[in-house]
Amino acid sequence: MANFGNYCLILALCLSLYALIAALAGISRRQPRFVRSAENAAYASTGVIILAFLSLVYLLVTDDFSISHVAGTSNRALPVFYKIAAVWGAHDGSMLLWVFFASVYSALAVYQNRRRYRDMMPYVLAVLMVNLSFFLLLNLFFSNPFHHLARIFADGSAAPFLPADGQGLNPILQHWAMVIHPPVQYLGFIGFVVPFAFAIGALCSRRLGDTWIRTTRRWTLLTWIFLGVGLILGGKWAYVVLGWGGYWGWDPVENSSLMPWLISTAFLHSVIVQERKGMLKVWNVILVLLAYLLSVFGTFLTRSGVVSSVHAFADSNLGNFFLIYMAGVLFASLYLLIERREYLRSERRLDSILSRESAFLFNNLILVVACFAVFWGTMFPVFSEWVRGVKITVGPPFFNNIVIPIGLLLLFLTGVGPLFAWRKTSVKSLRRSFFRPVLFALPACAALIAAGMENFTVVCCLTLCAFVLVTILEEFLKGAWIRIRRKGENLPVALINLTLKNKRRYGGYIVHLSIVLMFVGFTGNTFNRETTRWMEKGGRLEVGEYSLTMSGYEEGTTENYDFGKVVLDVSKNGRGIGTLKPEKRVFKTGSGQATTTVALRSTPKEDLYVVFAGVSQDGSDFEIKAYVNPLVYWIWFGAAVMVFGAVITLLPDRKP
Repeated sequence: MANFGNYCLILALCLSLYALIAALAGISRRQPRFVRSAENAAYASTGVIILAFLSLVYLLVTDDFSISHVAGTSNRALPVFYKIAAVWGAHDGSMLLWVFFASVYSALAVYQNRRRYRDMMPYVLAVLMVNLSFFLLLNLFFSNPFHHLARIFADGSAAPFLPADGQGLNPILQHWAMVIHPPVQYLGFIGFVVPFAFAIGALCSRRLGDTWIRTTRRWTLLTWIFLGVGLILGGKWAYVVLGWGGYWGWDPVENSSLMPWLISTAFLHSVIVQERKGMLKVWNVILVLLAYLLSVFGTFLTRSGVVSSVHAFADSNLGNFFLIYMAGVLFASLYLLIERREYLRSERRLDSILSRESAFLFNNLILVVACFAVFWGTMFPVFSEWVRGVKITVGPPFFNNIVIPIGLLLLFLTGVGPLFAWRKTSVKSLRRSFFRPVLFALPACAALIAAGMENFTVVCCLTLCAFVLVTILEEFLKGAWIRIRRKGENLPVALINLTLKNKRRYGGYIVHLSIVLMFVGFTGNTFNRETTRWMEKGGRLEVGEYSLTMSGYEEGTTENYDFGKVVLDVSKNGRGIGTLKPEKRVFKTGSGQATTTVALRSTPKEDLYVVFAGVSQDGSDFEIKAYVNPLVYWIWFGAAVMVFGAVITLLPDRKP
């Protein structure tokens, strides 16, 4: 089966290269039959890549430990669910997952446009095949998951080697969130190749109006959803598995996922200006180029070893290939952009600084600045080592000091944008639009201060949340009120029909509402409390309003790991509210790595977060860490609202 998988990868590479050559031949000779042949080759390449992917899944499920990837990421006791997840448990399998999704995206994009944009599609197909061929080359020759293990003897001869069992999947990856997180994250990363391909196709074919924008907006929105969900799942995993009490640590690989998400957010806003006003054409091409390059850059970070991260594959040697590829893409794209600049002239100029166009422009600039700040902080240790020979690390305080003010400014623009009119807003109209949001925001600010809130950032954030919330609600209520008067609908029906009639606009407002909810959750981080204590049976630990009493200790074993649980009776303000059992697991395979399983009691007000950190040498005392983390619930709830709003926006509007 391993040989079959290898043959599939070789055939896929040949087919993708043929598709590239046939597409270019169709362009140069203006022969549609060549282009159709290239499309068929792209479909066939996708088919054999799917077979290669299924081959690796089969090898993992059947415990074929003669294959290096299977021996390094799986073992006999591993549940089937995690054996399948072991496909992306090491860099060679994760590269195959990347190739798998890239081929499926390419085939879907080609099929979706098989009868449209025929002058543009050969270029689009060529770009898609360049991307696919590059990753296939890496997967086949430098990161192959189908390598056989061999024993090397003293005389230099070799013989096949079959270990009795495998090393097992990395224990910290054996969690439902990390099973889902990598595929979802890859769907986000890889999806940017389709908008990028259409942008290059538009430049090459000189079709630089709204055509490529309309085609790629939904693709970008879909990948934006996947990338956002991937970020949230990664944060959830860090929160409940790593046992450090937080959900975001500004890890370099976390940052590499955040950067293309920020740029794609800017693009989704700026395309509205191009569609309505014919402006920001050059800017939109640049944003798509940046989103694609940053998605490849994220893969480079995980496989180059230039940064230290819990997510990185430090033993990979693919970094230089990624650098060369990114440089080639950048220079070719910039050349095309300069060559076609005459076709990218804006149809209108900015009429007034007090306009919705300017609000979108400021929103875009701040998102790009935020992306650059994250990039600089992520790569600063590398830059410092290149320049000074000393690696200077940058921690969370650096990112917080820079990104928090930027985030507050973005939150403000989220509320201000809908208050501006297109082209120009009169001062009188602006005063009328700001009246109600400010009327609610100022008392909210005063109430926070009167309640003893002294942290300026928190007061500012919650005040802005109130301002944006009222702005969004006002937009919904104004539209609903018009429907109530004209059609006689009640309020719930009017709100539903209003949203369904203009999904893009009101779905976007729902996404803005989710941002408010998540920012409320972020403010809770300021008020986190934690306590650490060694406890024996009957011992008590106090944290905030909670009291934890140790009532027992449980031990057990499974085929995959041994575990111990501390049983804690929890009371709040003297009233019993339940039992928590934080767990520690020691895995039987590999190096016997230990992991924690957090015990969590979550409410909209706060999380009680308990970690079983260790046992004394004589086994009589247990180290317990307890955290009270306010408002974390609203981050996860806000994320769910964000996905809901984005899915609504993704659906087509009703046609008359």
